[in-house]
Amino acid sequence: MAITINFRDTWGQYAPSDLRAHASARPEPNRNQGEYWFGNMGVFLHYLGTGSTSDLRTEEDCRKAIVDVYVNHKTGGKYNGDIAYNYLVCPHGNVYEGRGEERGEANAGEAGRIEGVGRNEGFYSILGMIRSEDVAGEAMLRAIRDLIHRLRNDATPLTGNRIFPHSYGYDTDCPGNLHMYARPGSVVDPSAPWRAFPDIYVSRTQRWVNKTYETAPGYVACPETGYTGWNTVLALTQGLQHEHGISPTVQAFGPGTFNAVKNHEITPEFERNANLLRLYNGALWCKGYWASQSLGGWGEDSQTSLQQLYADIGLDYGNAGQRLAMWPHVLKSLLRMDQFRLVPGGDPNVRAIQQRLNSRYVAGIGIPAMSLVPCDGIYSRDVQQGLMMAIQYEIGIALGSINGYFGPGTQAALKGRGSAALSGDLRYLFRAACYFNSPTYTANGQAHYLAADIGTDAQTGTHLGWLQSFQRFSQIPVTGHNDYTTWAQLLVSSGDTSRDATGCDCITEITAQRGQLLKANGYSIVGRYLDEHLAPGDDGYLGKALKPGEPQTILNAGLRFFPIFQYNGTELGNFTYDKGYDQGRKAHQKAVQHGIGTGTCIYFGVDYDATDEEITSHVVPYFNGVRAGLTELGSRYTFGVYGSRNVCARVSKDAGARWSFVSGMSWGFSGNLGFPLPENWSFNQIHEYEFQAGWGLDHNIWRDGSDPGVSAVGQGE
Repeated sequence: MAITINFRDTWGQYAPSDLRAHASARPEPNRNQGEYWFGNMGVFLHYLGTGSTSDLRTEEDCRKAIVDVYVNHKTGGKYNGDIAYNYLVCPHGNVYEGRGEERGEANAGEAGRIEGVGRNEGFYSILGMIRSEDVAGEAMLRAIRDLIHRLRNDATPLTGNRIFPHSYGYDTDCPGNLHMYARPGSVVDPSAPWRAFPDIYVSRTQRWVNKTYETAPGYVACPETGYTGWNTVLALTQGLQHEHGISPTVQAFGPGTFNAVKNHEITPEFERNANLLRLYNGALWCKGYWASQSLGGWGEDSQTSLQQLYADIGLDYGNAGQRLAMWPHVLKSLLRMDQFRLVPGGDPNVRAIQQRLNSRYVAGIGIPAMSLVPCDGIYSRDVQQGLMMAIQYEIGIALGSINGYFGPGTQAALKGRGSAALSGDLRYLFRAACYFNSPTYTANGQAHYLAADIGTDAQTGTHLGWLQSFQRFSQIPVTGHNDYTTWAQLLVSSGDTSRDATGCDCITEITAQRGQLLKANGYSIVGRYLDEHLAPGDDGYLGKALKPGEPQTILNAGLRFFPIFQYNGTELGNFTYDKGYDQGRKAHQKAVQHGIGTGTCIYFGVDYDATDEEITSHVVPYFNGVRAGLTELGSRYTFGVYGSRNVCARVSKDAGARWSFVSGMSWGFSGNLGFPLPENWSFNQIHEYEFQAGWGLDHNIWRDGSDPGVSAVGQGE
């Protein structure tokens, strides 16, 4: 982060002759009585004012512009006879000295103090040489970032970590479009990573909505970062509620908001409420569509983008009736983080299915409980919910009873109408579900569902071959038919919970009698815990750990077992590299104590709905720690993962888990919605029930040819 500071004489040479000597001289301390200079708090960012800096084409132009600022400040009698700023950064990325490391006078010292320190006493001032019509480029932003780094690490005095806009606590538009950078964590903060630039129009939207609705009851301000997110669209939602007379406002687009928009009966092109137009334009900007640069207007750009949005969703804007009827749905979707254009990694065939769900079942049929689904090409939780509602309609569930839940009524209808010969829309939905569950796996690797089979009524060999492969991989009857068990396996992670299974797991000690009961009821393998992090007498103690001699008791009953290790697996805080390392070593030690042989797979539990971000930030590092702990002790044992489909797939791919124990019965987990069974699944936990009074049992499908479990002990020495 080395930075060159251009001293005053580089621009002072262009000053009028009577001011040139002063302009070119090194900065002098501000000696006015009663004024102090600490400089230890941080920086304020400023801009040049209204207009454009299109005339700053050369470095000489920039230096002459600095002279204009200097002359204005020097002769205006306001800034103690010198340029007010400590440093100035030009569009080309060059840094110029103003007051340098002496006290500046640009930060509105008459405004309120910050943490007891005056704004000019405690803060450096940095002028970014842009005007209101300009956007800062990378050269300027990197220079400001490097300058702040220098002020924090190599200046006298050193400054702190605060970054404020000139407008903080002061009524001014300064620093214009630098507002979105004037905060800790932005790209000009050297302690934060450099990342993609924020959006100027999103930033303007954020500033406008906060200023306009700050006094609205219930309003929660959004960060003015220039990056969209839930905080921003929810703030816009509250603004919408306020404009429709809803008070207090809340951060949810619920039935009250939906009905208010519906009853308003005006689409944007006919809207006369300027604030509503500002909200609509802001929402379009946040969604990534080009809109009016004047938020309060509705011009050709906004109208074109709105029409494109309707088309992206799968709706017919040219149909006036549909356009008006769907506007509340469209606005609700605008004020969410859903995307309606293909995103990186998205599948155009998935997007076509998403658009058809919207066109037929929201706009056409009008299922009351159904919202527009994203059209981004990603099979997600919301898309799965929309698919389920569409299927419920096609199998005869009454409109008012459609809820997207795989309940008894839906199950009964799938066993009847759903299991008969399919045609038309129901066949399309069945095949869409097949595509969503692709790829499946065969002995030769991945098997992908052919997109051309989705929209045809023909019974193709490729469809039949994929379906049979899916059934075989999922370990359900290979019928090649749309029977109930296959529907269930396609739609929910638990599949058909009534099917027979040979695996189970529990927290209860397996005595000789219990082992015999399990064997008599068709079970061949049981999962048991190696240890428990709580001691007897502690609140929450379960007594779930294997007891001395229990492994042999299990084997004597004709069963096998597989070891599980879980300390606080329901809490994100458990998942760190260090804890994984410690728990990997502990699991090894416990397995050895029980005489469990070399090569056994120990399953480490992730017993909550970890998001994809949490898997990356916490869960994968935890399993890297597990692997390191086991490796350090000689790699006697391999490790597996227990969790949602997404957890299992990610940990297997990114941390090297040998086998996946899928928590399929948690079908509502986001990690089980929109994700196929992982390739290396060994157990699928599909049902929990009370096997005997006081003895709860999890019913697990044990995959043929997968983890053999433990069949002998006494090898722990």
